[in-house]
Amino acid sequence: SYSFLFVMKTFIIAALTADGFIAENSDQAATWTSRADKKFFVERTKQAGVIVMGHKTYETIGKPLPDRLNVVYTHEAQPRGTTNPMFTALPPAKLLSHLAQQGYQEVAIVGGASIYTMFMKAGLVDVLYLTIEPKLFGRGISLFAEKIEANLELREVRKLDEQVILLIYEVKQ
Repeated sequence: SYSFLFVMKTFIIAALTADGFIAENSDQAATWTSRADKKFFVERTKQAGVIVMGHKTYETIGKPLPDRLNVVYTHEAQPRGTTNPMFTALPPAKLLSHLAQQGYQEVAIVGGASIYTMFMKAGLVDVLYLTIEPKLFGRGISLFAEKIEANLELREVRKLDEQVILLIYEVKQ
């Protein structure tokens, strides 16, 4: 049997309110999350070496995050002379193949909902890192932009601090 020429681990990393939202609206930066979440996010995404996000997420961050290749989904052309961020409109599997050819072995999908959805629907996500923050929005943006069905297996529950929990789920294929 033939196997893929690349072994790319792909994970979703997101902070959620206790009622399940990643933001109140599409312009909201992740300033509402705890220091413990931010510390975990930085450590885990630097370990991966690549972060993939949509253009709205990139705009809320405002600049490339250091020490990681920042890949931004957009339909606009790549500005001349820029390599980080890397702008793309490649389908998820082609993007991962391209990154694997560059020597990357792991990719962090960092948002927003439409990018999380795109990678989940493509069947390319191995693990979800979900930080649950002690906050309620009542309404807002869900983790996924449309209906997603997947079976998950809880791998670990970790307290990041006295108030914040990290859930690590493996996607069962």
